[in-house]
Amino acid sequence: MKPGIHPAYGPVVFRDTASGTAFLTRSTMTSDKTVEWEDGNTYPVVDVEISSASHPFYTGTARVLDTAGRVEKFQRRYGTRWRRVSTSFPS
Repeated sequence: MKPGIHPAYGPVVFRDTASGTAFLTRSTMTSDKTVEWEDGNTYPVVDVEISSASHPFYTGTARVLDTAGRVEKFQRRYGTRWRRVSTSFPS
């Protein structure tokens, strides 16, 4: 790597504001706010709105959408309005 052009890579705490969970990892992100971690050291903390601890896909609380019958519902509503128009040109 070329020296002097890359940001500092160090330990950072990411705190999920939705669930209150915190993760200690390494990142190039920085912050003016700090937090004392479980090991007694002080690390910069970055607040995130959503993470794997609160995202519905990862927590298993995702809503299942009803996909059955959507085409039939559309055809009931708009079936008579949407007719295929012939695109052939008169000869």
